[in-house]
Amino acid sequence: MSQPATFSISDLAREFAITPRTIRFWEDQGILAPQREGQKRIFTRRDRARLKMALRGKRLGLSLAEIKDLIGMYNSTEDETPQLLECLRIIEKRRAALEQQREDIEAVLAEIGQFEQQCQQEVARRKNA
Repeated sequence: MSQPATFSISDLAREFAITPRTIRFWEDQGILAPQREGQKRIFTRRDRARLKMALRGKRLGLSLAEIKDLIGMYNSTEDETPQLLECLRIIEKRRAALEQQREDIEAVLAEIGQFEQQCQQEVARRKNA
């Protein structure tokens, strides 16, 4: 079954399980550029694809600037190699940041575990005293 050529804001909101307000936010940021029929927004397949990429970037923890840069690159050329290389660079940067966060969390958890053990030992010592 093929996709329709255009979508309403409620179509996209339903498909991506987001609010129309979220879609309007991406429009305000220049990610989406729907056509207008009076007050009604008409989104194209291109808008849908851009929204999908923006939401994916958000889930990955990319900044708004990074999302805009990546999406903007797809407008400029037919050779997507530079875009893919930039995407890889951004993803590698995000992965490194997340791995550092994980290491930091593991260190804090280890400290909490040690402190918890010391507190339990002190409680036991006071009960036996």
